[in-house]
Amino acid sequence: MAQDIWDHPQTAYEETYASGIQKKELKNHGFTIKDQVGGLDTAFVAEFGQGRPIIGILGEYDALPGLSQTVSPTKKEAEPNGPGHGCGHNLLGTAGVEAVVALKEKMEEEGLAGTIRYYGCPAEEVLSGKTHMAKSGVFDDLDSALTWHPMTRNASMDVSMQSMVSIKFHFKGKPAHAAASPEAGRSALDSVEMMNMGVNYLREHVPDGTRMHYTITDGGLAPNIVPEKASVWYFLRGSSKEEVEGILHRVQNIAKGAALMNETEVESEIIGFPYETLPNDPLNELMYHNMLESAPLEYTEEEQAFVEELAHSLPTAGKPFEELLPTSISFNPYQPGVSMPGSTDVGDVSWITPTGTITTTCAPVGTALHSWQATAVFGTQVGYKGMHLAASSMALTAYDLLINKDDVLEKAKETFKQLRDGKEYQAGI
Repeated sequence: MAQDIWDHPQTAYEETYASGIQKKELKNHGFTIKDQVGGLDTAFVAEFGQGRPIIGILGEYDALPGLSQTVSPTKKEAEPNGPGHGCGHNLLGTAGVEAVVALKEKMEEEGLAGTIRYYGCPAEEVLSGKTHMAKSGVFDDLDSALTWHPMTRNASMDVSMQSMVSIKFHFKGKPAHAAASPEAGRSALDSVEMMNMGVNYLREHVPDGTRMHYTITDGGLAPNIVPEKASVWYFLRGSSKEEVEGILHRVQNIAKGAALMNETEVESEIIGFPYETLPNDPLNELMYHNMLESAPLEYTEEEQAFVEELAHSLPTAGKPFEELLPTSISFNPYQPGVSMPGSTDVGDVSWITPTGTITTTCAPVGTALHSWQATAVFGTQVGYKGMHLAASSMALTAYDLLINKDDVLEKAKETFKQLRDGKEYQAGI
C-alpha cells in the first residue's frame, strides 16, 4: 500500500487514489466507513468496536508539488515538475491502517471492549485538513489520539511544533500602458513588493523562533502593462497561536499600509491556521516503551549502500555520524521548552484530545523533509521498515489504552487539562 501510494502521488485535497485504496482495505477488514468528513472529498473515518474508550489513530497521505523523484541516490524526476512524497505521507497513513487492522484482530481474539478509529486526513501539507475535520466534531469524543511522522531518528515527540497561519493577500490596482501612460496606473505588484519590504523590516521586532516566509503567486501579466492584480502568499509561524495572532495583526497592518501608500486595494484570505501541538508526556512515554518492545530495525548491506550514496548529496555530506540510519530509540531528545521550527494540523487535534506522537528512522541522518532525497528514500525498504516500527508502536500503545494500563488514560487527560490551562479549542479557519 505504501509503495502504491508513493507511485501515485497526489497533492492536498486531491488524494483520491490514496484515500480510495485505504478505504477499500479497511472496509475489507470489517471497518465501517464514514466518508467525506468535514465536507472534504478525501477525508474519512474508519471505525471498529463499540463503547469506551475511543482511541483514534491519525493518518495522512498527501504529497508535495514539484518533488517527483525515482528511487535513485541521485536527482532524477519520475515526472517533470510532478508531485512526490517528500514528507513520507505514503508511510504515515499506511502505518495507521496497519496498526488498526492488527489491533482489530487482537480485540476480536480477546473480546476487548472499546472503539478504534482510523482518521484518513487530507491536506496536512497545507495545514488545514484536520481543521476542517475538527469543525465537523469528529475528534470531540476521543479519549486519546496517536500519530507519528517519518524522520531520521526513533524517538518520542515530546516537544511542541509551532502554530502557523497560511494567508494570501490580494492587491488590486489600475492597469495602464507602462511606457505611454504609467501615471494613470496603480501597480498592484508595487504594493506586494512594498508589503514584503515592510514585513522584512518587521523581522527585527518579533519573538525569537518566529518564521515569516512568502512567495509571490501573481505578479502581473506583462512588463508593459501596469499590473492590475498581484498576490502574495505568507506563512507566519510562532510558538503559540496567540503569538501568531499578534504577528498576523501587524502583517495585516503592513498590507493595509502598502495599499494606502500606492492607492491600491487589498483583501486577504486565511487558508490554514493550526494550533501549536500539545505534547502529552504520559502518552509519549507509553509510545516510547512500546517502541522498545517492537522488533528492532535492521538493514541489509544493499540498503546501507543506498543511503551512503544518497548521503553524498545531503547538506551534511562529509560530516561524521555514528550511524546514518539510527536504530537506537530515544525518549525526548529535543531541547525542553523550545518549539520545533515546523507546523502541523495535528496541533488542532492535540487541543481537542490527549495526543501522543513518535518519529521513526525512515531516512538517513541529515535528510531534510520536503526534498528530492526524502522522496527517494521514502520509496524504499528503509522507509517501509520505519513505517512498520511506527505501526507496531501505535498498535501496542492503543492496546494499552484500551485496557487502560496503569491508569494511563487518566494521567493523559490530567496532563491535557494542565496544558490547555482553561483555554477552549476554536478552529482557526
